[in-house]
Amino acid sequence: MSPRQGRYASGMHDMETDAPQTITLLLVDDHPVVRKGTRELLEGESDLKVLGEAGNGEEAVAQARSLRPAVILMDVSMPGMNGIEATKAIKAETPGVGVLVLTSYDDDAYVFALLEAGAAGYLLKNASEDDLLGAVRAVAAGESALHPSIARKVLERFSTSTTPTPPEDDLSSRELEVLRVAATGRTNKEIARDLDISPRTVQVHLANIFSKLGVGSRTEAVLYGIKRGWIDPKSL
Repeated sequence: MSPRQGRYASGMHDMETDAPQTITLLLVDDHPVVRKGTRELLEGESDLKVLGEAGNGEEAVAQARSLRPAVILMDVSMPGMNGIEATKAIKAETPGVGVLVLTSYDDDAYVFALLEAGAAGYLLKNASEDDLLGAVRAVAAGESALHPSIARKVLERFSTSTTPTPPEDDLSSRELEVLRVAATGRTNKEIARDLDISPRTVQVHLANIFSKLGVGSRTEAVLYGIKRGWIDPKSL
């Protein structure tokens, strides 16, 4: 049975066999019933494995440190350390982990605080099961996954004209090209096809972009590019 992808058609595969790789997860939510339902959905997929659960931000940071999951599903409002603070702490310790926010809140303050903290994706809890599964796989593959209403907020925030600044961060012309195509939401395979390069080369370019810009996710890199005027939000 093919993995359920929803709108976020992506996934991680072994480079040689093209077999799905197991994606490990940590669930963070202060409501046990939510964690239980999410776990049951995820564990119904052969390529997804839940390593642990956390009921607040402090537990999430500790679990992320010990379990080293590929993706963390992060709630926002929790007792003690909230999802924003937890995301910042986790990304500071383990920048390679993908944080996918799953919440009922779509307030601008939460959205931009979490994206700037390093979250690679932001879904609302009314998202379909297929969209959630697809978003998990997209984030695990180093891609972004934004709920349509959240994506609109991002575009609206940066829709005013911005005077482009030179790429002082020493991005090459090819890296800028990859960043601009990545901003359209294309997967690594689609970027590779569009630019006539290999998916592995796309991954290398993205890793270099993240390093040069000092960011930990594709979403952060795109936001950075929009702020600097390298990417026109009206073209997205």
